[in-house]
Amino acid sequence: MKKRLFSYIIIMTLIIVTSLTGCGSGKDSKDTESVTATNPQTDSESTTGEEESTQAQTESEDVELTLFIAASLANVMEEIQGMYAEVAPNVTLIFNADSSGTLQTQIEEGATCDIFFSAATKQMTALQESGYVVEDTVINLLENQVVLIKAAGAETQVTGFEDITNASSLALAGEDVPVGSYAREIFTSLGNIDDVMAMEINEGANVTAVLTAVSEMSNEIGVVYATDAASMSDTVEVIATAPEGSLSPAVYPVGQIANAEATQAGLDATIAFLEYLTTDEVLKVFENYGFTIYMK
Repeated sequence: MKKRLFSYIIIMTLIIVTSLTGCGSGKDSKDTESVTATNPQTDSESTTGEEESTQAQTESEDVELTLFIAASLANVMEEIQGMYAEVAPNVTLIFNADSSGTLQTQIEEGATCDIFFSAATKQMTALQESGYVVEDTVINLLENQVVLIKAAGAETQVTGFEDITNASSLALAGEDVPVGSYAREIFTSLGNIDDVMAMEINEGANVTAVLTAVSEMSNEIGVVYATDAASMSDTVEVIATAPEGSLSPAVYPVGQIANAEATQAGLDATIAFLEYLTTDEVLKVFENYGFTIYMK
């Protein structure tokens, strides 16, 4: 009887120990599987979240772009500025409008500039040769016409560039201003450059100054771009367009200027805006202002 009782106690003890050992092993295994299954997922979600957050910050980062634009582009670029604010609300466009020669000098003297939009290839080429322009970013985007104007309703004996010396005075942009250079090219081609330069000339710092001088009747006639004349059609009238073959195409190139202070977001925004200028939507706006799309 004692032997049976003793045997029974040993067997029960073994069963209890085995049961407890099995439970312990099951718990450890379950815990290990739980850690293995959940940790990689947590790490992945964390990494993905950080990447998405960084991307969102980059896309929404506020950027200011400084554009040096020819004075004859001021009106059309103001409209494009409003359009781009809807496309890229985090990008602010700041314009410096003046004659292309003046803008070239400012860039050469170290002025901060992201994009240069010139009224002639001469200034852009000079900056390219001096290393101020980012390689392969220049686009010959637009073409303009050169016209002779008078104040609206005013009398003049001048009928074209050929008899321009019949005027009492002439408003003419400086030689370093693209429209002034084009005008001199026209007179040289027609053979009357010496007579024209002997006239009473009011030399303007840019095309806007010439336009103002004629519209206010400070000068009888002036030489401007067709787009400038169109922008003030209520105060000036076009007498004639430059004779065909009298000047080289008035091409407007645009390109990225090397800016050592620009952030990566700024560089990306610069490239994006240059691409935006070539979209059908924007090209249509340029045409509405009287420009011809060149794109060569």
